[in-house]
Amino acid sequence: PATAGTDSYLESGSARRSGAVLGCSLSTRIICSASIHRRFDVAVFTLLVNNLQYTVDVEPETPLLWVLRDSVGLTGTKYGCGIGQCGACTVIVNGVALRSCQVPVSRATAPITTIEGLSTDGTHPVQLAWKEFDVPQCGYCQSGMILASVALLQKNPKPTDADIDSQITNACRCGTYHRVRQAIHKAAALRT
Repeated sequence: PATAGTDSYLESGSARRSGAVLGCSLSTRIICSASIHRRFDVAVFTLLVNNLQYTVDVEPETPLLWVLRDSVGLTGTKYGCGIGQCGACTVIVNGVALRSCQVPVSRATAPITTIEGLSTDGTHPVQLAWKEFDVPQCGYCQSGMILASVALLQKNPKPTDADIDSQITNACRCGTYHRVRQAIHKAAALRT
C-alpha cells in the first residue's frame, strides 16, 4: 500500500526536516500519513566535505544542512530560520557562500567547506580577526558569518565597507555588525 512505510518515516526526524509532514502534529500523524501518496526514495550521494569523502543515503531533496548535521555529524553548521534568510547555516560550496538549508543534497556536487574544515586550530585569518575584535556574543550565527566572510575575502581580498554591507547578509541577533566589519578588514590585512 502507498502508506505502508509512511508511519515510521513520519515519526523520524527526517520527515520533520524535509517538510513531508506538512504541518501535521503527532496527534494527527495517522490522518496525515493516509493522505500522503508519494513514495520517498532514498539515494546514495558521495560528498566531499572539508577534503574528506562521505557517502550518505538520503532523499535527494534533503537539505544539505541536515545531511551535514545528521548524516555526516558536523554540527557546527547551525539551523536558524529554515528559509535561507538568516545565514546561520552558511557553508562554502565550490568557493561560494550558500545557505545550506536551501540546497538539496542532490545539487551539492562540488567541494563543501564547513566551519570545522576552515582550520584545525582556529588560525585562519578570519578566525583570528574574530577573536581580536571579540565579534561573537551568543555565537549562534558565527559559523555562518565566518564562512560568508571567508567567501567574500576569497572573491574580494580588499573589500570596502559597502562591499561588506552588500555581501554579508547574515543576521546577527546580538547586533555585532560593526565588529564583523572591523574583523573582515583585519582579516583582509592578515591575508596580505
